[in-house]
Amino acid sequence: MKFIDTIKNIWKIEELKNRILVTLGLLLVYRFGAQVVLPGVDASQLASLASQADQGILGLLNAFTGGAFSNASIFALGIMPYISASIVVQLMGIAIPYLQKLQKEGESGRKKINQITRWLTIAITLVQGPGYIYNLFSILPPEAFVISNQTVFVVSSVIIISTGCIFAMWLGEKITDKGIGNGISLLIMVGIIATLPQSFVQNFVSRVSGDGGGMIMVLIELVIWFVIILASVLLVMAVRQIPVQYARRTAGGGYEKNVFGSRQYIPLKLNASGVMPIIFAQAIMFVPSAVAGLSDSDMSQSIKAAFSDIFGLWYNVVFALLIIVFTFFYTAITVPTNKMADDLKRSGGFIPGIRPGSETSEYLDRIMSQITLPGSVFLALIAVFPAIAVKLLNVQQGWALFFGGTSLLIMVGVAIDTMQQVNSYLLNRHYDGLMKSGKNRKAVA
Repeated sequence: MKFIDTIKNIWKIEELKNRILVTLGLLLVYRFGAQVVLPGVDASQLASLASQADQGILGLLNAFTGGAFSNASIFALGIMPYISASIVVQLMGIAIPYLQKLQKEGESGRKKINQITRWLTIAITLVQGPGYIYNLFSILPPEAFVISNQTVFVVSSVIIISTGCIFAMWLGEKITDKGIGNGISLLIMVGIIATLPQSFVQNFVSRVSGDGGGMIMVLIELVIWFVIILASVLLVMAVRQIPVQYARRTAGGGYEKNVFGSRQYIPLKLNASGVMPIIFAQAIMFVPSAVAGLSDSDMSQSIKAAFSDIFGLWYNVVFALLIIVFTFFYTAITVPTNKMADDLKRSGGFIPGIRPGSETSEYLDRIMSQITLPGSVFLALIAVFPAIAVKLLNVQQGWALFFGGTSLLIMVGVAIDTMQQVNSYLLNRHYDGLMKSGKNRKAVA
């Protein structure tokens, strides 16, 4: 079978094999840490915390951390503070000249930006950590705390949670450097996948028992689930090809007039921003309920209730609008149409019917806007589909999180990115073999 042959080829490439083993090992360490309960907390008394994390916006956070939130784990905050810090740094990069300068300095600038992100991550964990600990005090019974001195417990737990987040961040960076795929995204994906079997079993039991609809409804849900996965894959993979022609060079280094070489294409993705708009929007959706919770007024409490229900109408309307806005925003900062136009002009290329230079840049920018709009709307529809599944199909909330939404799109996006990296190793090795010995040669470690 072709799949088995591909696995064999992967195992033959020493560098790729080692990277995959490193990735799996570090992911295993992360999953093990998610099960380690904070010192001073009785693990048998966490039922009320698990109940709190089964629904609402905390349920989504619990899914992202792979159940570490409901386990009162040393990784209770997961990698989310790092994600929040990354979002803040990227947003500040638009307004702060110093960060803009760093973005243009290449690798050295990227390292400085990463260092700023790390320090900001520590600051965020030192704010979120006490909030998580005091939530434990409000939810768990007094006998759940083994350490009687509250101050000692709070200080030690905040230090441990902050250290756990920093260690998770380090794991993600090591996976990116030494493993395969984007480490931070893989940590989130593994956390999400960890909750999938339990969510499916709970939904299955609710369907086959009582008046849930039986096996027919389970099969219908699975068909819908696979259709949404296919739609998500198409959204991530779809591109529009822009034809480009290149003038032939003369012996003197110039270009021959009206003589062109082979036609090539610029692939512009329908969804150039990937899952980042959803992650951006999801991070902001945590803010209204948190801010409204600081006040006891009726309006504040109603706002908190509306934005704590991730399957509610107003939550999903605002969520969808934010995704559309962030899709345009992130596409604008990640697809440099001006640079693309300049590169084409310098290399003697042009888009047929469009003058090189500023007109090419404007044309590319217009095309990006045209394809980004339907892409952003499609992305928003998939993101809010879990709410539709809950309201119309009566799907269990935990299982509904995988009917589109942030969870499914992150899984699909990360899986495709990782498979593309593995595939690039295979193609490069095969290309080397064709040029040298006519077959795959052994990789040099």
